[in-house]
Amino acid sequence: MNWYYYIAWLVVGAQLLFTYNAARNYRYALAKHDKKGDATYKPRIALIVPCKGLDPHFDANVRSLLCQEHANYRAFFVVQERSDPACAELCRIRDELATRPGTPRMEVWVAGPSAACSQKIHNLLYAIDRLEDDIEILAFADSDVCVRSDWLVRLVRPLRKPRRGATTGYRLFVPIQNNLATLGLSAINASIAQMLGNTRFNHTWGGSMAVRFADFRRLGLAETWKHTLSDDLSLSVAVKKAGMIVAFVPACLVASYESTTWPRLYEFCRRQFLITRVYAPLTWAIGFLSSLGSVLGLWGTAAMAVYAAVVDAEHARFFALVPAVFVAGQLLRGILRQLMMVRLLRDQVSRLRPAILADVLGFWFWSLLLLAFIVSSAFGRTIRWRGIRYRLIGPTQTQILSE
Repeated sequence: MNWYYYIAWLVVGAQLLFTYNAARNYRYALAKHDKKGDATYKPRIALIVPCKGLDPHFDANVRSLLCQEHANYRAFFVVQERSDPACAELCRIRDELATRPGTPRMEVWVAGPSAACSQKIHNLLYAIDRLEDDIEILAFADSDVCVRSDWLVRLVRPLRKPRRGATTGYRLFVPIQNNLATLGLSAINASIAQMLGNTRFNHTWGGSMAVRFADFRRLGLAETWKHTLSDDLSLSVAVKKAGMIVAFVPACLVASYESTTWPRLYEFCRRQFLITRVYAPLTWAIGFLSSLGSVLGLWGTAAMAVYAAVVDAEHARFFALVPAVFVAGQLLRGILRQLMMVRLLRDQVSRLRPAILADVLGFWFWSLLLLAFIVSSAFGRTIRWRGIRYRLIGPTQTQILSE
């Protein structure tokens, strides 16, 4: 029996395993999303939102964070400098809502420039250092996300159980323009979201995450953050080292309105994967190998089928079926993740239709592009984030190059 026969069975098995995992995460997401849960857990929460510039739909995003069903929370919005246009807009929203019943206390703070960590983390630490002692939960959001009214309730609910050290949602990019780069951003991001589920491999995402304030202190995260760039990955690493888990909350998948270009898409994806390589190298390696497997599995098995036909191999018909298995598996995963997104973000379905079609029909192209972005992140340590250039010296050391 030829050597490539065994290879074909191996890659088919891996493809079936990936598809099974996607189906498992799909079932988990829908089950958790529909579950009501305990509504009696009402800890005092500090919601901290770092801001820089005016993101698309900035006003609606901020208001969504101030209209949460959880009554026992305070919202703190932090900018680098008073001249930031976000500062004036936040103050306008604060003053407008100040007399509206049910609106939580909202503060707008100016943190000043960072010296040794990312500006985002500097803003977060500025707020955390000024919190009152009665705060039980730290919740974090980005200014470019729009959340549901039950987002905060759902986000903190799993923290009732001590073994859950942090909770996380994730984002789904909702295209503002339906150009190919923006549709690609949505599709690639959705494929990453599909990996989250009931698994130890979850990582927190800083735009929708929460942690108990007592655990934040006990794990020494304030000291860790003073010299780092990534708030979420460093939080994940600390939580897992302490023997706790990161709980993914499907109902906290949030919409992020975006329009991008090919250069900006490349810059964004390379930055995300480079940060992952520095802070979570095992996760980066697994992502690289799975992406490489998807690409080689599809195109490599197609070449293998041609080779088997040319040499008139004994199992030539079997080899011809292997690429079909890969096409079917990757197509099914694309359908599953988009069905999940539609279910979790029902109010965004009309805007998402072009991205859904682009993902399902172009999965073979996006997998190539994803692999290219991951490979590009294997080189260098310099990134640009929100207009500031950083060098990632290591997980606990960041150099600010310029602004």
